[in-house]
Amino acid sequence: MSTIRRAEKKDTKEILELLVQVDLVHHDTRPDLFKGPATKYLENELHEIFEDDQRPVFVSVDENDRVQGYAFCMLKQFLNDHVMTDIKTLYIDDLCVYEHLRGRHIGHQLYEYVLEYAKSIGCYNVTLNVWASNESAIRFYEKCGLVPQKIGMEKIL
Repeated sequence: MSTIRRAEKKDTKEILELLVQVDLVHHDTRPDLFKGPATKYLENELHEIFEDDQRPVFVSVDENDRVQGYAFCMLKQFLNDHVMTDIKTLYIDDLCVYEHLRGRHIGHQLYEYVLEYAKSIGCYNVTLNVWASNESAIRFYEKCGLVPQKIGMEKIL
């Protein structure tokens, strides 16, 4: 049975390992953009993020309190913007489960936890970005009920 809680400093090692796994997924399909193997955050940056209520990080842990996966989130709101409404959005910046644990619904549990958290703090929606080349992630998010909100496009020169 998994438990989901806010990330703590003691989770840093496992989160850094998962960040490398995420980077390698992207590097494998887009080596022109992602260096691989790398992490998008350094240890001290993670510790700052873990303390920031505007950027909550949730971890799924097993019965021994070992990290199984994470969800990095960010609160976004455009107050008094000329174009955008004042809705509060919880953006999922990153969601990852250890490769050897995938298929056990840990990612789905993390996602559902994030949804409930977003509802509890008055968010209008939950959003995320997914790379078009990450077909398994697209299928996962579609199964969770997400639909495209916008599409980013590029032309490589």
